Amino acid sequence: MRKVLIPTDFSDNAFNALKYACQIFKYETSEFYIMHAYADDVYNQEINTDRSLLEVKKEECFQESEIKLKNILAEIKKYSPNPNHTYSTLSKFGSLIDETNDLVNEHNMDIVVMGTKGKTNDRHLTFGSHTLQVLKYIQSPVLAIPENYEYKAPKEVLFPTNYLVPNKRRELKLLCEITASFRSSIHLLYIDPIKVLTLRQEDNLEFIKNSLKKAKIITATSAEKDKAKAITNFITEHKIDMLVMVHTRHSYLEDMLYQSTIDKIGLHIKIPFLIFQNLAR
Repeated sequence: MRKVLIPTDFSDNAFNALKYACQIFKYETSEFYIMHAYADDVYNQEINTDRSLLEVKKEECFQESEIKLKNILAEIKKYSPNPNHTYSTLSKFGSLIDETNDLVNEHNMDIVVMGTKGKTNDRHLTFGSHTLQVLKYIQSPVLAIPENYEYKAPKEVLFPTNYLVPNKRRELKLLCEITASFRSSIHLLYIDPIKVLTLRQEDNLEFIKNSLKKAKIITATSAEKDKAKAITNFITEHKIDMLVMVHTRHSYLEDMLYQSTIDKIGLHIKIPFLIFQNLAR
């Protein structure tokens, strides 16, 4: 059974991510865990010096969360009455990162799906602050859905890679099964002016191909020095429906997340973005 965690702040963006998750896994027997972490809702109140008021506010926020989760449950069942899908709702008093990681480990989640932005929607940013934290620190694959994205089957998938990162078999299996459901093509994009691969790179390429046998694999190269530009150009030219990247040391995504924000270097992502964390679990 596919186990999918969807954190929500009850925004339209969060619900749109839930709808996308139902569509992308519509052919699989799946359990969706819809979770709201409400510690920020409590501590954002001006009551930090009064313990009794804090407990009252915690209970109020819990009850409000439970009501809103119940409403989401009714809405999503109406939107996607799929007999292969089951749902659980969870109200958690804690931070988004801590509660998400705890649930990922406790239930051995396959993937976390969330919107790129939440309630505090800044149109000048690709990712909201909470989403960016999840991309960096959550110990499972994360699928981020852009604001107002209308579902489209991921027929064309872009996977930029330098073939230096040893990918995890479990994560490639997830991608393999997603793409198999839609008979997708996966474009492996190597961005480097030196097009000749080392023996290690050749072996890693072969491992990726063997792990993604259910998909049509297309290899491509780009001599563009600006990785973000190479990726965005490829997305436009090939009408890509989903971007897949690995977050680990020496990866393209690490360059983007740590040397500069994605927004500052121009990678304004308007398609679903699947991030592999490359962690053993």
